Amino acid sequence: MTETTTEPRRSPLHELHERLGASFTDFGGWLMPVRYTSDLAEHHAVRRAAGIFDISHMAELRIEGTDAAAFLDRALAGRLSTMKVGKAKYSLVLAADGGIVDDVIVYRIADGEFLVISNAGNRAEVAAAFAAVAAGDTRINDITDRMSLIAVQGPAARGILESTAGVEGVEPALADMTYYSWARGSFQGRSLFVARTGYTGEDGFELMVPNEVAEGLWQAVTDAGRDAGLVPAGLAARDTLRLEAGMPLYGHELSRDIVPAQAGLGRVVAADKEDFVGRDGLAARDLGEAPVLVGLVADGRRAGRAGYAVLAGDDIVGEITSGALSPTLGHPVAMALVHPSASAEGTALTIDVRGTRIPATVTALPFYRRQK
Repeated sequence: MTETTTEPRRSPLHELHERLGASFTDFGGWLMPVRYTSDLAEHHAVRRAAGIFDISHMAELRIEGTDAAAFLDRALAGRLSTMKVGKAKYSLVLAADGGIVDDVIVYRIADGEFLVISNAGNRAEVAAAFAAVAAGDTRINDITDRMSLIAVQGPAARGILESTAGVEGVEPALADMTYYSWARGSFQGRSLFVARTGYTGEDGFELMVPNEVAEGLWQAVTDAGRDAGLVPAGLAARDTLRLEAGMPLYGHELSRDIVPAQAGLGRVVAADKEDFVGRDGLAARDLGEAPVLVGLVADGRRAGRAGYAVLAGDDIVGEITSGALSPTLGHPVAMALVHPSASAEGTALTIDVRGTRIPATVTALPFYRRQK
């Protein structure tokens, strides 16, 4: 019997990344750039100037119909029907028992039209969850394969995009956009969707264009940012940036075994809604002994990594979900799921780093906040 394997998918920008000398990794079923030069250099560029990321592996679902808002109120944990056109909202797809299927960002395009962006590895699960509750005239259109997503993140991001050749007619203007809002424009005569969102803890924008003009947009942004310190950045830098910003990653801080309150996302759930997937499951949960997400900071240079044990004295009280030596702060940081008895800010714990106990202290998230 011949064993079959599934090759990872490639971004519409894959050949460009090869020309830039990127190293690649399989992420969510996609072959994506992990770095171009140095993880540290790319991380620092985003904090100090700007980085450009290919995030075309993310999934995009267009939801349309007169019942679209009511449908999303049923399908997601949050209340989307009250969101204004032009705005965006972070939300969660839940399983019937309250576990997290995925975290998503929802953009309201019109009264009866929304755009939902989900994680690459959960594309099929989110589509199935939506299909299970669709009713009325709601139409779910997966546009992932036709569109590319490019993120420009960092304090210089707005200035770079304002000077990018070929970007025209952005309305509202980039300077007038608030965090978690979106605008329309064009690039080389094709539609351009601009969102003031990101996954780095910095100001920035995420740009969606048809695949045919994606490479042209990447090059135009690169040209505009050359003197401003813009660099291409990969998944390694994206991971340390989001960790410093205390942003959860599905498969690490979030999973079907975790309910929103455990991950500090109880505020995302509109518990007063009459009906939504996961409502009864959440109500039936006893979270008294359930682990909760905390931040940990340590001295020295040795960082706890995902899966490392967290101890109080000689007792294992939890596990690291994400950890790294923070490039910005210069010391180890980690997120961990720990027993509630060990979750108070200031609690002294230790991390088992390959047999060595590293002292760590529970701290509030995020570890890093940008200066406004």
